Amino acid sequence: MSYFPNVEKIQYEGPTTENMFAFRHYNPEELVMGKKMKDHLRFAIAYWHTMTQDGSDPFGNPVNQRTWFADTPMQTAKNRVEAFFEICEKLGAEYFCFHDIDIAPEGETLEEFFANIDEITDLIKEKMDQTGIKLLWNTANMFSNPRYINGAASTNNADVYAYAAAQVKKGLDISKKLGGENYVFWGGREGYETLLNTDMKFEQDNIARLFKMAIAYGEKIGHKPQFLLEPKPKEPSKHQYDFDAATTMAFIQHYGLEGDFKLNLEANHATLAGHTFEHEIAVARSYNALGSLDANQGDVLLGWDTDEFPTSIFDTTLALYEVLENGGIAPGGINFDSKVRRSSFEMEDLLLAHIAGMDTYARGLKAAAKLKEDRFFDELKEERYASFKEGIGAKIIKDEEDLESLTEYALGHDHIELKSSHIEYVKSRLNDYLV
Repeated sequence: MSYFPNVEKIQYEGPTTENMFAFRHYNPEELVMGKKMKDHLRFAIAYWHTMTQDGSDPFGNPVNQRTWFADTPMQTAKNRVEAFFEICEKLGAEYFCFHDIDIAPEGETLEEFFANIDEITDLIKEKMDQTGIKLLWNTANMFSNPRYINGAASTNNADVYAYAAAQVKKGLDISKKLGGENYVFWGGREGYETLLNTDMKFEQDNIARLFKMAIAYGEKIGHKPQFLLEPKPKEPSKHQYDFDAATTMAFIQHYGLEGDFKLNLEANHATLAGHTFEHEIAVARSYNALGSLDANQGDVLLGWDTDEFPTSIFDTTLALYEVLENGGIAPGGINFDSKVRRSSFEMEDLLLAHIAGMDTYARGLKAAAKLKEDRFFDELKEERYASFKEGIGAKIIKDEEDLESLTEYALGHDHIELKSSHIEYVKSRLNDYLV
């Protein structure tokens, strides 16, 4: 059975095509800086927004038209697997990501949940073997169920902590079974509402304990994916422990997790933290901790996580420039943690939205590669910091100066000339690369 019988496999047809179901810019085999476009981007499809999001919002009921619903939750879950891999195949996406509750119903008990997961992942593995599509990462949803009202690893209830640990163990078992290349922790409830009844250090110590248990278990079963933490500043917790890339790196370093954990960064989360996406990537890169990316965009007029499909070439260009500076993103990838708008409710909108995101990232990649080849940013930075290449600046960099010697120098060189950055001209020049 085909869930999209009117759509063939999406092909690259070039920027002049009027075919809605064709790539205009994403050509997976095209070489960019000596590497295939698909290998630069490593696109992944997110199971949750693609298969379980229903189009509802705080002010409206579900609107999405979906044809995979059946009489029982398990049959619906099986239908979703079939439909999902059809989507991945038609888009030519080589990776996918999921939470445990995305793929299988929780049932009445933890034992039933695990049995459901085993049955569905058997089917997923069959589809993976048939198609060659790979698991970029999986994770455990430890935030939706009411048991996690006060957090998972940061909970005040030891029974809840044990339940969360069981989900993580099962997640790593699944990762091994499906050959997952990464494993993500997103602390959706790992934060606090008020300090009046919260011991911050106790809660963060417990979070670190769970992470170290995960590392140890991965080593025990002979499967050690790249572990990733995903920062997010707010929503749902008022004070998230993983506020942004810098805060999360401080946590990683404080608990000695540098050798095992990197960051999974999301564009919309950067917006909520008051940062740009490229800022968050640059922070991670400066710590050698860039792991993977969640591709979406937020709406600056709305104060929540809208998870729109990315369509800004400006944003994707600057993000992918950082990825190129990093030497690539593997074993991470670019996962479309994006959901169709409420008004895009037809089945085929799932394909059209991903085409838009993939084309946008393709255009961003080509622009970023051109910027790198032309040394556009390199030359700007070399000129900006030129005073540290010779004379007193070079001595500062070589640690040959101290406060006394610099004071003596400053007393004889207190007539300082500054240069304009001409930043408006620079931004105008940058626009030339985006067209």
